[in-house]
Amino acid sequence: MNTVATLQEDFFRRHGTAPRIFRAPGRINLIGEHTDYNQGFVFPAAIDFQTWVAAAAGHNRTISVYSQNYKESAEIDLDCPSPNPGKHWSTYVLGVALMLEQAGHRLRGANLLVRGEVPLGSGLSSSASLEVAVGLALLGVSHTSIGRLELAQLCQRAENEVVGARCGIMDQFICSHAVPGSALMLDCRSLDYSTFPLDSELSLVACNTMVKHELASGAYNQRRAECEEGVRFLAKSMPQVRALRDVTPAQLEQHAHELPEVVYRRCRHVITEDDRVAKAAACLTSRDAVGLGKLMAESHRSLRDDYEVSCPELDLMVELANQAEGTVGARMTGGGFGGCTVNLVHAGKLDQFCETVASGYKGKTGQQPEIFVTRPVGGAQEVPLPPVGVET
Repeated sequence: MNTVATLQEDFFRRHGTAPRIFRAPGRINLIGEHTDYNQGFVFPAAIDFQTWVAAAAGHNRTISVYSQNYKESAEIDLDCPSPNPGKHWSTYVLGVALMLEQAGHRLRGANLLVRGEVPLGSGLSSSASLEVAVGLALLGVSHTSIGRLELAQLCQRAENEVVGARCGIMDQFICSHAVPGSALMLDCRSLDYSTFPLDSELSLVACNTMVKHELASGAYNQRRAECEEGVRFLAKSMPQVRALRDVTPAQLEQHAHELPEVVYRRCRHVITEDDRVAKAAACLTSRDAVGLGKLMAESHRSLRDDYEVSCPELDLMVELANQAEGTVGARMTGGGFGGCTVNLVHAGKLDQFCETVASGYKGKTGQQPEIFVTRPVGGAQEVPLPPVGVET
């Protein structure tokens, strides 16, 4: 029985009614890390790991939600919402509901059943996937429709203002706007984007270090604060600077003496990373796999040395990938401090790649990594349902 049918039947057992089902994908980022909240450029793709939400309208203004992953329930009173104490999965649901209501989209109560496939703490954006899927579900059962851009922006606000992680727009945007078979180059200031089909001869591979990151607790927010400090320093000499995307590498070097050392290195990563994104687009257009691989290597070094968001396990995973036959490029992906690497691998060399990386990583760490061969999929949507009891 497939996921949709399983969710459908579980929901019917719990609530005695047939649900509608919504899904939103996780994401992987080819290049352009920690640039989105600096109004820069990113290059993500959605991957075929989904968050699924089965949903039906309730009889009042209460959202009752059950997580199959955590095997626990939560309730949210839309007329008197209050967050669960501490960091709890239902805080993401609460945040999305609050932001939708604050934006003028009055919601009905709902029964929700949530199942997440995106590995938690892996840097593949399980949080944005949950937010966007829940947002679509709450709007759907409330017979309300909004644009995908507004949905992405409200889900970002939920994570910023309710969860407490000062993320940029990339994750929620790609979860809602993704195009099958393609990565998106997104301008995080204008929110204009272009699609770039991935070469069919290359496979997208995520390698999970099994080290879970914890971003909202401080390190991620600290990096953002350091970037904002850099903007304040640079704007004294260059009043036109509103974000680090407004500064060229040459301008940064000209004013390097004005910045504290740590702030300078944070700025250098972001400014050079924006430049790498533009170059990566040119490489994809010209099918220059070697050039793209070099840019991915530069990106990882910059994240490791200047932004200091890598960790020994991520560095090892990249090193092993670069030793494997068929690897085009490898780098950490996501916020850092653990999670996954993103790898481009020649399709005919996948078995050798997976064996080299898995055996090498286990030999060095004693930990068996998860390796996912994935593909770019489309963005969030409501899923057509088969009748209850019918397997597909």
